[in-house]
Amino acid sequence: MNNINYLCGIDIGTGGAKIILVNAESGKIDFSVTKFYDLHTPKPLWAEQEPTDWWGAVCEGLQELTSKIDKNNIKAVGLTGQMHSSVFLDKNNNSIREAILWCDQRTAEECEILTSKIGKEKLVKITCNPMLTGFTAPKIEWLKRNEKENFEKIKKILLPKDYIRFLLTGEYATDVSDASGMGLFDVPKRCFSKEILSACGYDRDWFGESFESSSVTGTVTKEASEKTGLPEGIPVIAGGGDNAASAIGNTIVEEGKVFNSIGTSGVVFAYADKPILDPKLRTHTFCHAVPGKWHIMGVMLSAGGSLKWYKDTFCDIEKYSAEKEACDVYDILNKKASQIPIGCEGLTFLPYLSGERCPYPDPYARGCFFGMTLKHTRDHFTRSVFEGISFGLNDSFDILKEMKVPIKQAVATGGGARSDFWKQMLADITGIPHATVENDEGPSYGAALLAGVGCGIYSSVIEASKQNKIVSLKEPKAENTKLYQAPMKIYKALYPKVESLFKEI
Repeated sequence: MNNINYLCGIDIGTGGAKIILVNAESGKIDFSVTKFYDLHTPKPLWAEQEPTDWWGAVCEGLQELTSKIDKNNIKAVGLTGQMHSSVFLDKNNNSIREAILWCDQRTAEECEILTSKIGKEKLVKITCNPMLTGFTAPKIEWLKRNEKENFEKIKKILLPKDYIRFLLTGEYATDVSDASGMGLFDVPKRCFSKEILSACGYDRDWFGESFESSSVTGTVTKEASEKTGLPEGIPVIAGGGDNAASAIGNTIVEEGKVFNSIGTSGVVFAYADKPILDPKLRTHTFCHAVPGKWHIMGVMLSAGGSLKWYKDTFCDIEKYSAEKEACDVYDILNKKASQIPIGCEGLTFLPYLSGERCPYPDPYARGCFFGMTLKHTRDHFTRSVFEGISFGLNDSFDILKEMKVPIKQAVATGGGARSDFWKQMLADITGIPHATVENDEGPSYGAALLAGVGCGIYSSVIEASKQNKIVSLKEPKAENTKLYQAPMKIYKALYPKVESLFKEI
């Protein structure tokens, strides 16, 4: 066993729990494991998970990693995870029902009810956001209106990473970045809003204390140590929502820097020194994981999720080829898409497979292919999915430009960042250089760096973020940027023309 100091980052993602150990001296990820769990869709547009599945995955993953090192060299734990998703606990700290996830779209009516109770102007002034279906508050209201017996059992309401925190430390707590997405938080003042909670009729005691992201929120208990292999007594740091934590890992800690993430969802995230709002409320303004700072974020609900759906539904031939050639099926899809001309010869894909949030906060939005002809092949459809997702992400870039947010460079992260083809497409469509960082584990890496700040290994969040380095850069090609203008115009025109039909479906 070696004497390296390690920082542990835990990310409770939608598809699985990723756990990493970062070498505190080199800043590199020495060990990583992902343990998967199921997502349940009991009705169309619903999305739920069992919180105990998260904990089981964390325990299994930590036991696996701690068996490879001297566990006493782990100095701190940082937490991150999917935002907004709601864990309802009873008086015995058991989950009352499955967690309702960030991508669940059942709460459109509840959003209207809460906005009416609070008043739209007051809501936006305090929370810096409209009430959206993904947020936590409307999930609570839905429980109140549809599962009254479960609602009456509530003792605590936690976000996913904070449920893991409770099981590690016995403490109820959250951080300001994750709490910003609940619809109950005073984002400018960085605390829960008594005014909003009172208007909603929710008990302040349901929610843990909120901390800045690098703060210590508790220590690993003896029971948690036995289940996970973590050393008893090491600090557990507040951490951040997945995007805020990812920003720390991707060096988005100063003005002019943005990350462009293609995971299940798609996120364009910009640093801000103060809370800035989009007048049309198409983006989110939340607290950053950098103490005393904020961020502006555009979110599309189905980015990489659209490509995965396409691969799972239509690409048996490519999956067979990948198995035969011992390669990744996505590499084959990238290669085939790259052979089709820009604009897919008139074929356009709308990636609204889970409803949409930015620039259209519409839970009823649906995906579609538009412009099919006999000319179009399977590879045209493949490229159109790549282009549709990229156009959707560009919507957020356009909004940031309207808001006069300075953008010098974007860092590509998530699964899409591993594709040179896709990074070039994003650079060309946005007209902004897209970089790649050395450690591209996103949220889990950022959580580990925050842990390093909390336990004193790094002096600040800014210093911690410098552990990561830019390793490649894709500059936009002017000729391609020009060629994308016509198909992007068609893409932008489609949603307004078919919006009314989505709700009828």
